[in-house]
Amino acid sequence: MAAASPPSTSFSPPSAARLHASKSSAVQSRQRSRLHYQPSISPFKLSRSLPFPFPSPSPFPFPPLSPSPSPSRLPPPRDAVRDNYLDVLHDLPAPAADFPSPATEQAAGDRDPRPKIFIQDPPWIYPIFLKNVYRKARREAELELKEADRRKYNLLRRRQIRAETEAWERMVEEYRELEREMRDRQLAPNLPRVKALFLGWFDPLKEAIEREQRTQRTKKNKAAYAPHIDLLSAEKMAVILMHRMMGLVMVGHTDGCIELVQAAVHVGMAIEQEVMIQSLLEKAKRNRKKMNLVEPEAELGKDEVMRQRRVNGLIKRKRFNQVKRLVKEEEFKPWARDTQAKLGTRLIELLTETAFVQPPVKQLVEGPPDVRPAFRHKLKMVNKDPGQKILKRYGVIECDPLILEKLDVNAKHMLAPYMPMLVPPRKWKGYDKGGYFFLPSYAMRTHGSRKQQDALKNVSEEQMHNVYKALDTLGSTKWRINRRVLAAVESLWAQGGSVGGLVERHDLPLPDKDVSGDCEELELWKWRVRKAKKVNRERHAQRCDIELKLSVARKMKEEEGFYYPHNLDFRGRAYPMHSHLNHLSSDLCRGVLEFAEGRPLGKSGLHWLKIHLANLYSGGVEKLSHDGRVAFVENHLDDIFDSAEKPINGNRWWLTAEDPFQCLAACINLSEALKSSSPYTTISHLPIHQDGSCNGLQHYAALGRDSMEAAAVNLVAAEKPADVYSEIAARVHDMMKRDSNKDPATHPNAALAKVLLGQVDRKLVKQTVMTSVYGVTFVGAREQIKRRLEEKGVLGDDRLLFAAACYAAKVTLTALEEIFEAARGIMGWLGDCAKIIAADNQPVRWTTPLGLPVVQPYYKNKRHLIRTTLQILALQRESDLVDVRRQRTAFPPNYVHSLDGSHMMMTAVACSEAGLRFAGVHDSFWTHACDVDQMNWILREKFVELYDKPILENLLESFQTSYPALTFPSLPDRGNFDLREVLKSPYFFN
Repeated sequence: MAAASPPSTSFSPPSAARLHASKSSAVQSRQRSRLHYQPSISPFKLSRSLPFPFPSPSPFPFPPLSPSPSPSRLPPPRDAVRDNYLDVLHDLPAPAADFPSPATEQAAGDRDPRPKIFIQDPPWIYPIFLKNVYRKARREAELELKEADRRKYNLLRRRQIRAETEAWERMVEEYRELEREMRDRQLAPNLPRVKALFLGWFDPLKEAIEREQRTQRTKKNKAAYAPHIDLLSAEKMAVILMHRMMGLVMVGHTDGCIELVQAAVHVGMAIEQEVMIQSLLEKAKRNRKKMNLVEPEAELGKDEVMRQRRVNGLIKRKRFNQVKRLVKEEEFKPWARDTQAKLGTRLIELLTETAFVQPPVKQLVEGPPDVRPAFRHKLKMVNKDPGQKILKRYGVIECDPLILEKLDVNAKHMLAPYMPMLVPPRKWKGYDKGGYFFLPSYAMRTHGSRKQQDALKNVSEEQMHNVYKALDTLGSTKWRINRRVLAAVESLWAQGGSVGGLVERHDLPLPDKDVSGDCEELELWKWRVRKAKKVNRERHAQRCDIELKLSVARKMKEEEGFYYPHNLDFRGRAYPMHSHLNHLSSDLCRGVLEFAEGRPLGKSGLHWLKIHLANLYSGGVEKLSHDGRVAFVENHLDDIFDSAEKPINGNRWWLTAEDPFQCLAACINLSEALKSSSPYTTISHLPIHQDGSCNGLQHYAALGRDSMEAAAVNLVAAEKPADVYSEIAARVHDMMKRDSNKDPATHPNAALAKVLLGQVDRKLVKQTVMTSVYGVTFVGAREQIKRRLEEKGVLGDDRLLFAAACYAAKVTLTALEEIFEAARGIMGWLGDCAKIIAADNQPVRWTTPLGLPVVQPYYKNKRHLIRTTLQILALQRESDLVDVRRQRTAFPPNYVHSLDGSHMMMTAVACSEAGLRFAGVHDSFWTHACDVDQMNWILREKFVELYDKPILENLLESFQTSYPALTFPSLPDRGNFDLREVLKSPYFFN
């Protein structure tokens, strides 16, 4: 384009008046320019010089100009959006005679008011030019962002691989450095107690293992563990051994003793795992060298070079089956339990010979030092079944009391295995293909069941597609540490615990011995001592557990986010592979974890956040309607704000909640939103829970299609949620009231009923009702109710407490049978089918609706004796005889677990496809507050989809196909409940 003003080396910016000239005159000018102007250059050259297409030339509205002596070229325009005019640069030819210079124009301004035409940008410049600019900028920004993400991912991935493969190596290097420091300064470094012990044991133990390795290399009659003790360096074996033994002492000791067979197998498994990791690492390095076309033979051993050349020769001759067999032989083969036990026993023996402890300097200087072994091997009479008085002799490793002193405080210095990952886990593609990069990862926890492993390995990847996809979805959820909640936990823990569900940090003092000599008083004193020691053991284990959880939280606190690889138990329920700090664990863990990704609350999200807080506070509030729960929160806003601002020094309202640390996290998030100028745009990282209403009974109600049972567990819409626990408690109370009016002489339970009348409430029966559908036995129900009665503290006498718990358990189970008759019928049918199968000495097997094959692993064990360097160990092996009783009693709960696991995985996949973040805890589904409504609809749809299938009919058909020689009972009668009513029920999950 060209302006009508006289050309010079460049255009001067027009005045403001010109820039704001009327639109009509500008349009007319453009129309005239199209009619009369004949350009002196071709449109092709113009279009090449401009960054956008140029229209066909048109004449100006005054007489045509004579052509220039030479063609003119117009350079690209400046940013027309910013300047709103075109600027011709310096490379134009000299001005023609017909065009006066700008100076001449200015001098003749009043004399010759020749109209000057300013041409605004044509309308096509804006969409085309800007579209190209924005597209290019967006593409460049996306490429830069992708490159930054790629670099960041690679950095985190390298850190993750080092964490998996170099953990023990770093510990070895730490002890080397401490030894160097101690030699250089000739002074013991100031270390935590457990690290000081390890440092003292490290060098003697390492030298003992080196001697054993040399001996086994040169010895003619080698020991059974000889091929395996040389697979790792002595330093690394020493570190693994010390940490594994102290870990077992922390969480599994009884009176300072751990069973030798348990310790030996654990140590052997830890050594095997590290050997496997190093094997995979070496294999990955070799593959990388092959990909980079680097000749690896120089770094390989002679056998490996020969094997590689043999493989290459077979490939050239196209003998691929032989190549597969050869490569399969090269893969790491799992060690037998015998190998693990023998190697572990020998290493433990070396530890008992080299590890010593010495009490603090309280002894006389001239006296001999009190140095004694840290661990001793001995035989001890142990009662493994608390319900029986049978004692058996077991080999144990006894720890010196000095080791046990303040051991829980040092738990944070132990190496936690299978830490959360810094990058998303590998996608699952097979039984052992997925999860961690190098740590051994398996899609199912089979606990050594060969038949379950074979069933999973033989199933096609296509059949397992939805199962693997669900595990990938759960593993791709990114988490982070809620630092404000963690700070509150640390503060309360430092103050001594005993609040918010934290255990008391101090032991219970042992009662003083009564010297009166009375036999009854002496027996009572012994019983009190045993009880105090039991309480202290429980406190010790709980303190160690909390320290381990907090140590993981402290390590992950500075990370932007982390991930939990998931796998399945044999029934199809998903669990995180990291065992300490995860969202399936306690209130403390759930409180300090939150989604790494934040999303704006929105109107519905703020509503659900309030409901979530009320649910966590509990105390009966969770059984109100949604509006009632919102009203409860709004009536306690002052308490919520105080809890968020001053969790430790305020009125501590949040500590009165049933789930205090999760309640604190919700208080903080809600406080941020309500104090914000725009609550709906507040970013929330908090997972909002939607919990099933006694989910096991919900699945039985869906199987049985019984309308009354469906209404009792909220499969039907109602104004407020039905509470099956309160209903059972009311029925139990009525039954006890009737018994209390009977004559105690003829009805011994009458006295117990009178004692318990004031103690029956929802909490007393909740756990028993919840686990009844999972096959809780009378003994299990008795222990559950006994714990609740102990918490109430009303019944001080232990004999009375035991009798009351027996009576209450019996009445509770009777009430359950009366209310859920259809569910009991289905449970009975499932148990009968399992009994028929097990009587034929076959395990019960079925396939879940998602295609997961399940084999119940209950077989009778047989003893297998192996001779080790310390003693003969009796290992338990799976025999060929099934355990008929366990196969029958475990099948109904296991089958329902497989159904609720299928429902959770179906929901996880659907939520992922809808763009939601999802986490699941069996019957509790979590997502962001703004996405709760969408998740609620999805989980109801998937429940209906699951039970629209003829599940029991398919199960019976699979039994008849798998066990053709057996005859099974017909299906129980079912009702006519319309399952689509679930879609309308607001309290199905709430």
